[in-house]
Formats: sequence, structure tokens, C-alpha cells
Amino acid sequence: MKLRLCTALALIILFASASPARADITFTPYIGALFGGDLPDAKTTYGASATFMGAGIIGFEADFNYTPAFVPETTFSPAVAQASLMGNLIVGIPIGGDSGGSVRPYVAGGAGLHRATATESDFDDRITSNDFAINFGGGVMGFFNDHVGIRGDLRYFRTLRDDAADANLDFELGSLNFLRWSIGAAFRF
Repeated sequence: MKLRLCTALALIILFASASPARADITFTPYIGALFGGDLPDAKTTYGASATFMGAGIIGFEADFNYTPAFVPETTFSPAVAQASLMGNLIVGIPIGGDSGGSVRPYVAGGAGLHRATATESDFDDRITSNDFAINFGGGVMGFFNDHVGIRGDLRYFRTLRDDAADANLDFELGSLNFLRWSIGAAFRF
């Protein structure tokens, strides 16, 4: 009886003192700009990313952005909006730990969907182009405490498009490459 009680007490103390495995999940709404490459001028973009970092330095990120004035309207062509949804591998080293005030520089890269949408006429018939795209870049996440911080990011994007397959579109975007910078509040869970 004493042996069972001592064993049970030892197991309770052992498991109560062990810290649970912790994963960083970071949600970052951001604002930024698309620029350079094939874009003649900078375009304001909005978006959000959700990053899951396991118990190590490697994780996964889902990133969505929307640019309402990707190509401005002209007399001969409609305005084009852009959106992208990317799945990325992220590698980041937490400096100062993964809780409290800390900094995590990172690199990320992946692939996903780049979508351009235009209004064809005054009757709101839409023309869309869905293209495979890749991206890579890096940045830094800095946290003031366990849950709130700031994130800055710079990425390169490239669409991989077969121009001949989209010859029926009234607007021609072709295979694009451009950069995106972004900054936003980072919320860690």
C-alpha cells in the first residue's frame, strides 16, 4: 500500500513539473505594397498570415493578400484586382526563447494560387485568371510579451503562367514577377 502511494505521488510530481509541449501559432494581419519587377509603380496590398511553428525551428505558413488596384482602369481596359493564397515552409530561430519578449528572424518560401479578376463590362461580367505562383523571402517577428508583437516581411513573387492558354482574356498580365513588403501586428497563441 505504501509502495503504491509513493509511486502515485512520484508520478504526480513528475508529470506536474513537466512543461507541456508548446507550439507557436502566430496570426498577423498586415498592410504593405507590391512593387518592382513587372509592376510600373507600387500597389497597396492588404492581407493576413497564420504561422504554425512546432517545437523546433521549422513550421508552416498560410498567407493571403488582396490588392484592389493591381492594374488601374483605363479607357480600353477594366481595373484588375489581385489576390493570392500561398502555403509556405518557414524556418525561423527564436532569439530569446519562444515566450515573453523575443525576436525570430525567418526565411520562408512556397507556392500557391495567384488570381487576377477584372470587370469585363458595366454589367459586372467577370474575367478571372488563376495562375500557379511561387514566393520566397524573409523577415523578422519581434514580440513584446507572450502574445503581442510586430512582424516585417519582404517576399519575391512569380506567377508561372502559360500566356497562350489565356489568349481569350481582354487583359494580358502574362508571367509576372514582383516584390511585396508588409508590416503588421503579430498575435501569438
